[in-house]
Amino acid sequence: MVVASEKIWMDGSLVNWDEASVHILTHTLHYGLAAFEGLRCYKGRNGSTIFRLTEHVDRLFESAHITLMKIPYSKKDVTEAILETVRANRLESCYIRPLLYVGYGEMGLYPGNNPVRLAIAAWPWGTYLGEEALTHGIRAKISSFARHHVNVSMTRAKVSGYYVNSILAKCEAKNAGYEEAILLDPDGYVAEGTGENVFFVRNGVLKTTPLTNILEGITRNSVLELARERKIPIIEERFTRDALYVAEEVFLTGTAAEVTPVREIDDRTIGSGKRGPMTDTLQKAFFDVVQGQDPTHAQWLTPV
Repeated sequence: MVVASEKIWMDGSLVNWDEASVHILTHTLHYGLAAFEGLRCYKGRNGSTIFRLTEHVDRLFESAHITLMKIPYSKKDVTEAILETVRANRLESCYIRPLLYVGYGEMGLYPGNNPVRLAIAAWPWGTYLGEEALTHGIRAKISSFARHHVNVSMTRAKVSGYYVNSILAKCEAKNAGYEEAILLDPDGYVAEGTGENVFFVRNGVLKTTPLTNILEGITRNSVLELARERKIPIIEERFTRDALYVAEEVFLTGTAAEVTPVREIDDRTIGSGKRGPMTDTLQKAFFDVVQGQDPTHAQWLTPV
């Protein structure tokens, strides 16, 4: 359950959590055209900071541009609104959800002159796949649902409606007793999780899916940079599901999931069946940065 905080930012004003509402005929509610972001604020050595705030705001604007939604605010406005929301709720650490959506007005598939609206919520939220998952890893299954084709959905945009596919894949996995699903692309190669990018280790090389039809994850980008700094060999290439079965390590990255190891896929144990050494190294490096223990990436952290 979402743990309610005090205020939600809506179209320039902070409103009480329980009063943040929209009309039932809001266009996005019926047709799914909305863009959103997920950010984390961490309590660290030097106080509370938001991880890669600039990059998240940039990606929100990119999603809006791709989907022809005109944001009625500047990037500076949105950045300040996110900070204001966290401060107003007096949260030392939290998850932050900006949502850009098409408001009430005309109905039908063409949104016409309906207003584009922005809401920003922040609330306490632990690791998406569970705190124990960070240490012990999760069980995943290859989904029967494929990732969107690049000419069906513009996959570089983080659009709400696209996640219906992920919901179906997640439900399928959970109903079968797994914690997460991994989707293949329309050609049968591994794409991503329901809300995460996929990495694996084979013969000491870190491999991940290229930016063809996956979301350009900000945590993914961060982990790749941390790996390069540690002289870890990296290959971005397409790979099949059985490449994951015989991998020495598999892990998922995302704002919500952070860096989560996968110990089993389709009832096949991955490596030793527990968090591997490279996953451990990169996970520790990531948390050292976001918690202010490693000052080498101070530019990734925006003080609240």
